[in-house]
Amino acid sequence: MKKVIYFVTLLFSSFTFATTSPYSGEITAEDLLAQYPAFAKEYKNYSPSEDDLNTIKTLSGKQVLVFLGTWCHDSKREVPRLLKLLDGSGVKLGSLQLIAVGYDKLDPDGLAKQYDLRYTPTFIVSSNGKELLRMIEKPKHSIAMDLTRL
Repeated sequence: MKKVIYFVTLLFSSFTFATTSPYSGEITAEDLLAQYPAFAKEYKNYSPSEDDLNTIKTLSGKQVLVFLGTWCHDSKREVPRLLKLLDGSGVKLGSLQLIAVGYDKLDPDGLAKQYDLRYTPTFIVSSNGKELLRMIEKPKHSIAMDLTRL
C-alpha cells in the first residue's frame, strides 16, 4: 500500500510540475512588479547608492534587453535592482525590454535563442543595434558599474 501511495504522489507531482510552466514572453516592468511579489519585495527593499544612481546614467540613450526567469532566484534579485536604479536615476534609455523565459530558457518570439541565452538573468546593453556588453546572472562589482563599463 505504501508503494501505491508513493507512486500516486510521485505521478501527481510530476504531472503538476509538467503542466504548470512559468510565464514566458515580453513583460513590462510594471506588470513584473505587480504580478510577482518576490520581484516587488526586492524592488522595495533595495536602496541604491548615490554613486550607483549617477553611474547608471551612462546608459542614457542605450538599449537594454533583459532575459529573466520569473522562477529564477538571481532574476528575483538583480532585475528589481536594475529597475530601481533606472527609476531612481531618471535615466532615459533608448529602450528597455524585459523578456521572461521558461525553464527551458526559451520565449515565444525566439529572442532567447537569437541571443544565445544560457543563464538568467542576462542583461544586454546595445547602441544602434550593436551589442556593447552582457552581464550574466550577477554583477562582479555592482549592477551599475557592470552595466556601464563601456
